[in-house]
Amino acid sequence: MGKIFDIKLVFTQIPKLLVKLPVTLELALIGMVIGLLLGLLMAVIKIRGTKVLSPIVNFIISLLRGTPIIVQLYIAFFGFPMIFKAVNAKFGTNLQIADIPGFVYAAFALGLNQSAFSAEIIRSALLSVNKGQIEAAYSLGMTYFQALRRIILPEAFVVALPTLGNSLISIIKGTSLAFTCAVVEITAQGQIIAGRSYRYFETYVSLAIIYWVLTVIIEQAIKFTEKKIAIPSEIPLVTEEELRLQAVKRGEK
Repeated sequence: MGKIFDIKLVFTQIPKLLVKLPVTLELALIGMVIGLLLGLLMAVIKIRGTKVLSPIVNFIISLLRGTPIIVQLYIAFFGFPMIFKAVNAKFGTNLQIADIPGFVYAAFALGLNQSAFSAEIIRSALLSVNKGQIEAAYSLGMTYFQALRRIILPEAFVVALPTLGNSLISIIKGTSLAFTCAVVEITAQGQIIAGRSYRYFETYVSLAIIYWVLTVIIEQAIKFTEKKIAIPSEIPLVTEEELRLQAVKRGEK
């Protein structure tokens, strides 16, 4: 009779799982970039209060936040090929559906899901920027998008960084569902290994260790970056008398 729990196996099969770690990280990073870009666009639309686009954006955000990511992955994997087939039939085109790998569908679905959460994070961060600075930018002749790029986004990034870090951790864990799009990342790799050895518990403990270590690394990286780019909350005021004394020390009048 074999061991009930083989602790040695937990650690010896981690290297086999890490073979697919680049796929997991690539999925997460691409999904995060898509989510940030779409989220920024939706956040700006909501802030600007466009009459036509704002209700559409609100509906999309509600839909994406209100449905499970696994359902969205299935819809992307099975729904987009149906759309391509319909386009081919309607316009007589020859879109090569079979040539599109499941990785593309998974990355797009993860990014689209992330955009709904990023939109609210970014919107809150943008609104936290001091309005006086924005008005000063307008007084210098900047357009809204120039002020957004040069002033608003850099300051909003500092505010949003901790929450965006949590979003990155969330999307890394979300990649574990990419097997629904026939993508073999570390969780799917674990299922394959466990199916051969029938040691499912040890395999999932190995996966838990890998995800936990990734989470700790990201948390520490976010904390380090946050300290480096933090804006001082309190700037000491220099009185006129102190300025005069400093000038005297430098030999000025």
